[in-house]
Amino acid sequence: MSIILPQTEFVDRTTRSIRYLEHGWPTDLCRWHAHEEYELHLITETRGKAFVGDYIGDFEPGYLYLTGPNLPHNWVTDEQVSEPVHIRDMLVQFSHSSVESLAKGFTEFAEVRNMLMSAQSGILFEGFNATFARGHMESIRDHQGPERILAFIRFLVRLNEHAEKRLLSVTRLKQPSDGSKHAMIGTVVDYVVEHYREELSVKQAADIAGMTQATFSRNFQTVTGHNFVEFVNRIRIGKACGMLYASDAPIMTISGRAGFQNIANFNRHFLKMKGMTPSEYREAARKDLFSQTEANS
Repeated sequence: MSIILPQTEFVDRTTRSIRYLEHGWPTDLCRWHAHEEYELHLITETRGKAFVGDYIGDFEPGYLYLTGPNLPHNWVTDEQVSEPVHIRDMLVQFSHSSVESLAKGFTEFAEVRNMLMSAQSGILFEGFNATFARGHMESIRDHQGPERILAFIRFLVRLNEHAEKRLLSVTRLKQPSDGSKHAMIGTVVDYVVEHYREELSVKQAADIAGMTQATFSRNFQTVTGHNFVEFVNRIRIGKACGMLYASDAPIMTISGRAGFQNIANFNRHFLKMKGMTPSEYREAARKDLFSQTEANS
């Protein structure tokens, strides 16, 4: 399977800015292809191989991906199925111009724009709750007009808050000219995701990458778009967001589990990144979740 000559898919977007699709299995639409739109892709049934740019990996039900414009991709079921699958995947396609218009009109949308830049390499949202993901997809599917736009934006916001975003295709990453440097930074990113509860310093990260602190800081900013301390705090806040709406643990407990040494520091960073307090976030997130659950029941 070539990653150089994918089939180009042209999408008619004259009537709507967001396109919702479902595929069963088997299907003639399973092919190595690319298109100008971003694509959110949720696997609901079967297991197989995901091909995204130069990435090849396993997929299973619940896996959620975001691919950027013109990034070749395909999902090939490789398990034996005894009968046809009605819905193997659910996906949403949307244009770059649509989200750019949102970012220009609403400065608060700038954080989501950063996630979409990372989608140039393809993103796997590791550990994202499959039930929540399907609920968001169904909400987009079942609404039209402005309500569909709102459901779509709500999903993007939740995805942006999710901490564990795995970049997939090295060839489309914004990276230093020396590819080995990117691999070193990737090692540090993986370390942070695994050890976010621990005390982490620039010196420690530079040692892991085998660089001086100055060289590491420069390359880390180039690859991730954030300085190291900011990146660590974003990972920790993202972890905290998941715990806030998925558990009833006290906020002080969640603060410690997310890697913050004291509640005041946690509250300050949370308010800066989310524009609300942890308790306000928990209330708003659960209100959204419950309202979607009732609407889909």
